[in-house]
Amino acid sequence: MDADSHWRSAGERIQSLLDASAVGGPIASARAEQLVREVVDLYGTALARVIELVDGAATDRLAADDLIASLLLVHGVHPHDVTRRVSHALDSVRPYLGSHGGDVQLLDVSNGVVRLSFSGSCKSCPSSARTLELTVEDAVRASAPEITTIEVVPAEPAAGTTLFPAASLMSRLQDTGGHRTTWHPVPELAELEPGEVAGFAVGDTVVLACRAAEKVLAYLDFCPGCAGSLAGARLSGDVLRCPRCHARYDVLHAGVGVAGTGEHLEPVPMLTRDGVLSLAVTGEPIGASA
Repeated sequence: MDADSHWRSAGERIQSLLDASAVGGPIASARAEQLVREVVDLYGTALARVIELVDGAATDRLAADDLIASLLLVHGVHPHDVTRRVSHALDSVRPYLGSHGGDVQLLDVSNGVVRLSFSGSCKSCPSSARTLELTVEDAVRASAPEITTIEVVPAEPAAGTTLFPAASLMSRLQDTGGHRTTWHPVPELAELEPGEVAGFAVGDTVVLACRAAEKVLAYLDFCPGCAGSLAGARLSGDVLRCPRCHARYDVLHAGVGVAGTGEHLEPVPMLTRDGVLSLAVTGEPIGASA
């Protein structure tokens, strides 16, 4: 994980060095930028040669490595076309959608536009927009940066279509109070035992996580039934019971209330990033205090 974090921040370190070189004057800055361009071109040419020389199986292994795949994308020599990359990206988030009773289908990719269709709980769940913005957008953008628009086609044809520019999919979340939504690695989630419920402080947000049916799920620490904390909640099968008002929620189906009142827990998007379970939360406290 440390190695992955190191290379993911390499771009920032390179830019910092370029900015620092500007202190030596325009000539020093220009030389530093030219040096970086020469190195980038050299490695780009070498990567293209590697792809030409290896066989199909080796190519697939290279493309499956996050670091190598990102470099192949940067240099425009990724061996897989955009449709295959988008399909792989959706496969990576499908377990999360499935944990909330939903799924996503790729309809087509054309001229920088991805057309998707959601089914199951995702098409009607109040948090479906959040799920779209924080999971699908994140995965698609990482694997296919050339995508400009994600088009979500609802199940009901008469309802028309909804367009989300890929570059601004997260703008509504990021514009709430100036707090940006970011992914936080929480490796402790993988250590949860079946039936175990635990609270986690992720940034300034309190998150309640549990493992049900071999799946790890996370929700904001807030019970809509009593507007209180879920600290001390117990899990029975796939039903979580609030210790205060005894309201029950189905954790395997987006936290919907068992009593049919329309209330539901607020799911926290979760993905495995660099082999570590990570949660997407805003920079402000949105969980209830104990």
